[in-house]
Amino acid sequence: MGVTVGVMALVIALALMTGLQAELRDRILGSTAHIFVWKGDGIRDYHAEVKRLREFPHVLGAAPAILDKALITTSQGKAFITIKGIDPALEKSVTDIGRSMRQGSMASLNEGGDGPPRILLGADLARTLKVRVGDRVQVLTPEGTLSPMGMLPRARSLDVAGIFSLGLFEFDSAYGFVTMPVAERLTGRDTPELIELRVDDIYRAHEVAGAIMEQSAGQYLTEDWTQLNRSLFSALWLEKMAISITIGLIVMVAALNIVASLILLVMEKHRDIAILKTMGASGRSIMLVFMLQGLIIGFIGTGLGATAGWAVSSVLDRYKLIQVPMDVYQVSYVPFVVLPFDFILVVVSAILVCFVATLYPSHQASKLDPAEALRYG
Repeated sequence: MGVTVGVMALVIALALMTGLQAELRDRILGSTAHIFVWKGDGIRDYHAEVKRLREFPHVLGAAPAILDKALITTSQGKAFITIKGIDPALEKSVTDIGRSMRQGSMASLNEGGDGPPRILLGADLARTLKVRVGDRVQVLTPEGTLSPMGMLPRARSLDVAGIFSLGLFEFDSAYGFVTMPVAERLTGRDTPELIELRVDDIYRAHEVAGAIMEQSAGQYLTEDWTQLNRSLFSALWLEKMAISITIGLIVMVAALNIVASLILLVMEKHRDIAILKTMGASGRSIMLVFMLQGLIIGFIGTGLGATAGWAVSSVLDRYKLIQVPMDVYQVSYVPFVVLPFDFILVVVSAILVCFVATLYPSHQASKLDPAEALRYG
């Protein structure tokens, strides 16, 4: 039971931390680009820059972006948001915004006609402002109207063209997407701030970013998703290791129980051991008996614990039973993912610990003197 509980707890803990890491990574990379590229002398013709950057190996998509802060208000609410200027035709090759639309579409950003410009809002932001598609909002940015009193911020009216849900609270509650021309008017900039890239392998993003800087002779400055989110994933990795070590101590306690049980068994069976030895049993065979008993405990306990841990993790993940505050953890539920490597590592380690626990009592049993055991037994 000790081995079973320890292994089950360890499998579930690893599944929890692995699932949380994977879920956050996938949602972050679905909401943002894999690589961000700045140009030293500015991006004057983003179409040419996009075409050039897409020629680099492993680059799947490229899109320009303008980022700035703004205050968005309605008659029923207000919030500080990040305005992101995009090219709707290119943005869907870099992020999952196109597949994340819950109402409206990205194409409708360009359908304003003679009316006010249009904006896409995150689902949580729309809920805060109490707006739906077709409603009008006011956006206030530092870029305003020049007056005798200086530059005065000016509110601009925008129509809500769509509502998206990227699944990450940071974006769904604080981002608004507009077209590049609208972003230029809102921010006072006449060129994109950066180019965003998507690559075919997220784990090669750092390598691709370095290659772009090297091959452009420093003309481009790059930053990839691992650099931007290093502190987050480092903290998650450290937490995973800390939990694994802590719960692994349960397995160690179970191993100590095996040691204690076998020592008591040797003391209890010392007459039987002595009789077997007088009948010709070797010390090696006596040692194998007790090692086999400890290994049987380890195999059965580990098998039951690993199976139970995998089953509990699967049920918790499939039915999303553990709900968490999305504004704190960025996700609405705790995902559980059992990686084959983690599963095998836990099983092998537990059996190995149980085997090591049998060595001392088995050795003591093999060294038992039959004459002494029979004399004082």
